[in-house]
Amino acid sequence: MEAVRTNVLGAENVMRAAIANEVKRCVVLSTDKAVYPINAMGISKAMMEKVMVAKSRLCEPGNTVLSVTRYGNVMASRGSVIPLFLQQLQQGKPLTVTDPNMTRFLMSLEESVDLVLYAFEHARPGDIFVQKAPASTVGDLAKAMKELLNSAYDIKIIGTRHGEKLFETLVSREEMARAEDMGGYYRIPADSRDLNYDKYFVEGETEISNIDDYTSHNTHRLDVEQVKDVLMKLDIIREAVNG
Repeated sequence: MEAVRTNVLGAENVMRAAIANEVKRCVVLSTDKAVYPINAMGISKAMMEKVMVAKSRLCEPGNTVLSVTRYGNVMASRGSVIPLFLQQLQQGKPLTVTDPNMTRFLMSLEESVDLVLYAFEHARPGDIFVQKAPASTVGDLAKAMKELLNSAYDIKIIGTRHGEKLFETLVSREEMARAEDMGGYYRIPADSRDLNYDKYFVEGETEISNIDDYTSHNTHRLDVEQVKDVLMKLDIIREAVNG
């Protein structure tokens, strides 16, 4: 219930207050977990996105513009794997990797802020924005950190944990069918289809069958050397490497 209170009811309270006080723009923060959700966190974020779209339809033109930004784990953020790997290396412990073939987007805190600013400046009512980002396997990330810190400790494979996905999905194929390529970002406009489902029994959308989700598996994949370059842009990594 805490996820529902925070991500659904809490977000709805903020959006309702923004509309009531004629705030010009309100950006709601979401996550890759909202695409094909498999846990309470993802389901609550998916519901939050649906609430945003529904409320955006109720706003009078020229009033509050509601939009969403959606992204995966931000590098070195609380609970992410980079601080864990760094702690293990500094304590002389092996790096614990669930599945070395798992992939994750590599997005910095600065890029996540830029995404919110981009949505703030360019959003239309009901839009969802996603940044295009490179990715790495968790195995290559672990190797890059070992090499940067000159560690001889092993990588220990511990197996996939409950609820852990093999890759992050930022845009579903159904969304990709209507997404707009904005260069460094995807804009996903609100689904404006009506509720007359009868017509979809006789006429579907054939192009969806030829489109893939946008995931950390099919985005640009960085090798170990490229991952090291990305890591060295993080303060905690630079400080650890330079002593």
